[in-house]
Amino acid sequence: MANPAFSEKTFTKIDLAGHNGDVMTVQSTLNKVGILLFILIASSTVSWIGLLEGWSIAPMLIPAGSIGGLLCAVVLVFKKEWAPQLAPTYALLEGLAIGAISAIFQDLAFMAAGLTFGVVLIMWFLYKTKILQATRGFIMGVTAATGAVFLVYLLTWILGMFGISIPYIHEGGKVGIIFSLAVVTIAAMNLIIDFHLIEQGAEMRAPKFMEWYSAFGLMVTIVWLYLEILKLLAKISRK
Repeated sequence: MANPAFSEKTFTKIDLAGHNGDVMTVQSTLNKVGILLFILIASSTVSWIGLLEGWSIAPMLIPAGSIGGLLCAVVLVFKKEWAPQLAPTYALLEGLAIGAISAIFQDLAFMAAGLTFGVVLIMWFLYKTKILQATRGFIMGVTAATGAVFLVYLLTWILGMFGISIPYIHEGGKVGIIFSLAVVTIAAMNLIIDFHLIEQGAEMRAPKFMEWYSAFGLMVTIVWLYLEILKLLAKISRK
């Protein structure tokens, strides 16, 4: 699947019978998404204030939060049963990084947050009304597009280590804006797959701890979507 932390294999690689009777439900999973969002917003607010107030640890918030969140995500991929503890930790750490990043952009960050929640609600509506469905072809297309974006970002990172930058796509011109619009669209399409997998997990009667893991998987996409929208708005403002 497109989201490396959340795919059909997520549920096929766990023991669906090896639990105490409590099973995953869609409503309970969405409740946990709400909890993770609350934690992320709360830690983002603290981080935002810290950066603006010039706390001594402020310069470390972005790398510490990003690396810590990545480590939690990697561990969760292999230890899904730890999700009740690590999913909130991931939200806390990612919030520290996102808050510091957002403080740099000020008003654009509020706009990006509003647009992100708007996109999530629209995609949920499109999914529930079956206007967009996670068919095999849809999933393959989104997966391919997401993989292409990952390769572009990986190449950008590698070339950046040698002082080389890819022209146009990371700048504020028309090409850069179109590229960001495409990436935002791809990130939004990933939400359809995430919603599908949450319902699939509930239908398969996955263990209760998979609610936390599924909420974490959806959070990964939401965080990515927010950062891409913020990047798009920053490019438009420089145009």
